Amino acid sequence: MSIFKLFILSFVVCSSLFSYPNYSQAVKEKKLYPMGEKIYKKKCSQIDVNRYKSYEQLQQALLTKKICPSLNKKYAEALSLYLWDVKRASKKHNQYKKLTVTKEDKCPVCGMLLYKYPRWISRIEYNDKNVSFDGIKDMMKYYFEHPNNIKNMLVQEYYTQKVIDAKKAYYVMGSDVYGPMGNELIAFKDEESAKRFYLDHKGKKILRFDEIKPEAVYKLDE
Repeated sequence: MSIFKLFILSFVVCSSLFSYPNYSQAVKEKKLYPMGEKIYKKKCSQIDVNRYKSYEQLQQALLTKKICPSLNKKYAEALSLYLWDVKRASKKHNQYKKLTVTKEDKCPVCGMLLYKYPRWISRIEYNDKNVSFDGIKDMMKYYFEHPNNIKNMLVQEYYTQKVIDAKKAYYVMGSDVYGPMGNELIAFKDEESAKRFYLDHKGKKILRFDEIKPEAVYKLDE
């Protein structure tokens, strides 16, 4: 490769790196993604993000083609990040409905009322019934005793609160974040998110679903 071509390639790569917002993933998930989602639902819910080949192209279209009315640069950036990182990625995965419960529903393991702790709800869907829990720890206890005829096991991703497949998730055990029943298994959609939480919150282990053993789960109650 000639020196000129190498220079052009380096310029393109660097331009792409510096043009994409240099926010931490935690800031994106806690602040920018929710802001972008709110803008998307209120002002412009008809955008087909798959039409755009890059984040930069999407943001430019939002700013210049007036796809959404009255967007300043800050709002356009938040909306672009949400569409590119969250909405576009969600097309590649199964979508599950939000886990809802009534005011009468109780966890079958500990008896706690579930509606008081919506962000911690997890669920096992069997062929003949659905069973909800006040956390992943209690869901796993129930699963160990009732492992057959399961259609889905669903948990909520810690940062985004999106419902994800429990068997595909990553779990941090032994962190300083507690659920309704104390020490918990904290779920994440990918290993990167799990590692970041593990470091930020003094986690002891990162596990896949099949690595979660009964003795470790019951030890969380100690």
